[in-house]
Amino acid sequence: MTSVVERLQGESPKFSVEFLPPRDAEDEKVLWKAVRELEGLDPAFVSITYGAGGSRRDRTIRATGRIAQETTLLPVAHLTAVEHSVAELRNVIGWYAAIGVRNILALRGDPPGDPMGEWVAHPEGLSYADELVALVRELGDFCVGVAAFPYGHPRSTDLDTDLKYLLRKLNAGADYAVAQLFHAPEPFLRMRDRVAAAGCSAAILPGIMPMLSPRGLAKIVELSGADLPLDVSRRLEPYADDVAGFRATGIDIATEMCQRLLDEGVPALHFYTMNRAKATREVLGRLGLVTRA
Repeated sequence: MTSVVERLQGESPKFSVEFLPPRDAEDEKVLWKAVRELEGLDPAFVSITYGAGGSRRDRTIRATGRIAQETTLLPVAHLTAVEHSVAELRNVIGWYAAIGVRNILALRGDPPGDPMGEWVAHPEGLSYADELVALVRELGDFCVGVAAFPYGHPRSTDLDTDLKYLLRKLNAGADYAVAQLFHAPEPFLRMRDRVAAAGCSAAILPGIMPMLSPRGLAKIVELSGADLPLDVSRRLEPYADDVAGFRATGIDIATEMCQRLLDEGVPALHFYTMNRAKATREVLGRLGLVTRA
């Protein structure tokens, strides 16, 4: 199977997409509608998250396998250390390998129930993402990605400490990193440049989610762990009660940010889709990364 690193090579900018694992049969229909809509746009890779605290692990594994077997897409398998023994992790990694999935995003993961709750490792498990990277590497010829945090991980005391942990994951054998959500390009670009200045050449991909509604915006702020910049807040504020206006402005903001990132030389844009394809297609079309949106 092709690796993410191979798919990111070349001069033209690429994009990738991330989906959520379905909760039920109806969710699965929504997911597969988005998968099929985006398949024709040829993303560099697609991934399906593990769900909060690994709560939808089995559905993630099945959906990833189905993408590998039934589509032309390159799947990246999410894997977290949450509530897994090393033996269980070995079994999951082996299952992925058996169906030809050779790209894994290795994450420590959040505590189930409360993402900001106390992290407690499985008594026979792993405590850090770099240990999971090393385990995946030990078990076969995998291309491994990790998470990066432009504002710093919520549990990091400062950005210097956060950079140390990111470099530790990359130096453990990760090939690239995918960034958590951010609201302006500067925090991401500073993080990317600091990684490069430390002598690490791994690709760092920005994570993008257009702000399409006040409710969606609140979720983005929660996931990023950082407040909105004042200029972004001011642009959106007039449309608090205007659904169409809010969405249009959110698409504008996302497109402008993506263009700045491309101008700064990022190799690919990673879109968090929430299992909907339309907004991603619109932004890609405006950027000229796809011929039809």
